[in-house]
Amino acid sequence: MQKKRLVSVLLVGALTFGSAVQVKADDLQDAQNQASELQDKKAAAQAEKDNLAAQLEKIVDDMDKTKSDIEKKQEEIAAKTDELIAAQIDENNQYNSMKLRIQYMYENGNGQFLETLLESKSIAEFLSNAEYIAQISEYDRNMLVEFQDIVTEVEDQKKDLEEENKKLEEMQTSLQEQQTEMESLIESKSEEISSLSSELGEVNEKIASLKAEAERQARMQQEAQAAASGSSGGTSGGGGTTVTPTPPYTGGGSGRLQNPCPSAYISSEFGGRASPGGIGSTNHKGRDYAASTGSPIYAAASGSVIEVGYNGARGNYVIINHGDLATLYQHCSRILVSSGQSVSTGQNIALVGSTGASTGPHLHFEVWVNRTPVDPRLYL
Repeated sequence: MQKKRLVSVLLVGALTFGSAVQVKADDLQDAQNQASELQDKKAAAQAEKDNLAAQLEKIVDDMDKTKSDIEKKQEEIAAKTDELIAAQIDENNQYNSMKLRIQYMYENGNGQFLETLLESKSIAEFLSNAEYIAQISEYDRNMLVEFQDIVTEVEDQKKDLEEENKKLEEMQTSLQEQQTEMESLIESKSEEISSLSSELGEVNEKIASLKAEAERQARMQQEAQAAASGSSGGTSGGGGTTVTPTPPYTGGGSGRLQNPCPSAYISSEFGGRASPGGIGSTNHKGRDYAASTGSPIYAAASGSVIEVGYNGARGNYVIINHGDLATLYQHCSRILVSSGQSVSTGQNIALVGSTGASTGPHLHFEVWVNRTPVDPRLYL
């Protein structure tokens, strides 16, 4: 009777655990939906920022071109100013020369001109001298008019150049205002992306926590069901089923690599196993170290970081080349090294997480030899 009561209690406990797991699953789904929505918003904001940056680059290019055009226009204005000064000097010289000749003619009462005419030895010479005197006066007038026309033309050209320069300067001012506005928009978009990233990080931490809790409750439910099954078998005289953990590998590795996560326990070994989802089986290419989120992950040997990245399956990951082999560290919550960096044995390179295709916080550790995953236990 007492055993039956125990079975009932265990079954009720199992059902209770099942309900709790379902609640956690709903919470997890909500958090994942929220993370997906935040990721979409972040991607949209990043796309807008990239578009704004492209527009800003175009504005800066236009400003550089306009600045160059302004410099060229100012050089043209300077050259035209020099030309105008020269024309004004020619005009002034001609004017002064003409005044001197007029003054001379006035002061001498045209006596010299008359004398020149009277000294003519023939009518032809007389007519020629008279025409010469008239031509001098006409030449002065024509040259003065010509120089005045040149000055007017150059002034008009200079005025046109100054007007063009004014328009270019107005365009440059407009571009500078656009640049300021675009930089402000980009700064605002950067702040939005930063806020979304922070919020997304919090949601991802919540997801990892919910996954870990769901996994813990699932284990408790399985243990309760196993215990209930064992107790039930005992009432009929049969033997119960005992659940024991997979024994640790004792084959003895080469010792080439050190334990990458000493604070963890081994939750899955290399090779064939049931899939984490409980449906079918999979070929597990590494060794899983179950640990709480934020636990340190260490370099198994000295080497060079050849890649740091993220994808949907591995989550945040690090790959280290050790020369004769390479090691890979997956599902990290945070990466503490960068590509190209040299690391030493036991250096803290990342923190345990549950990013990517993961059912709970753990380190998935792989060893690659000749581009092929091998059992890490051979080298630990």
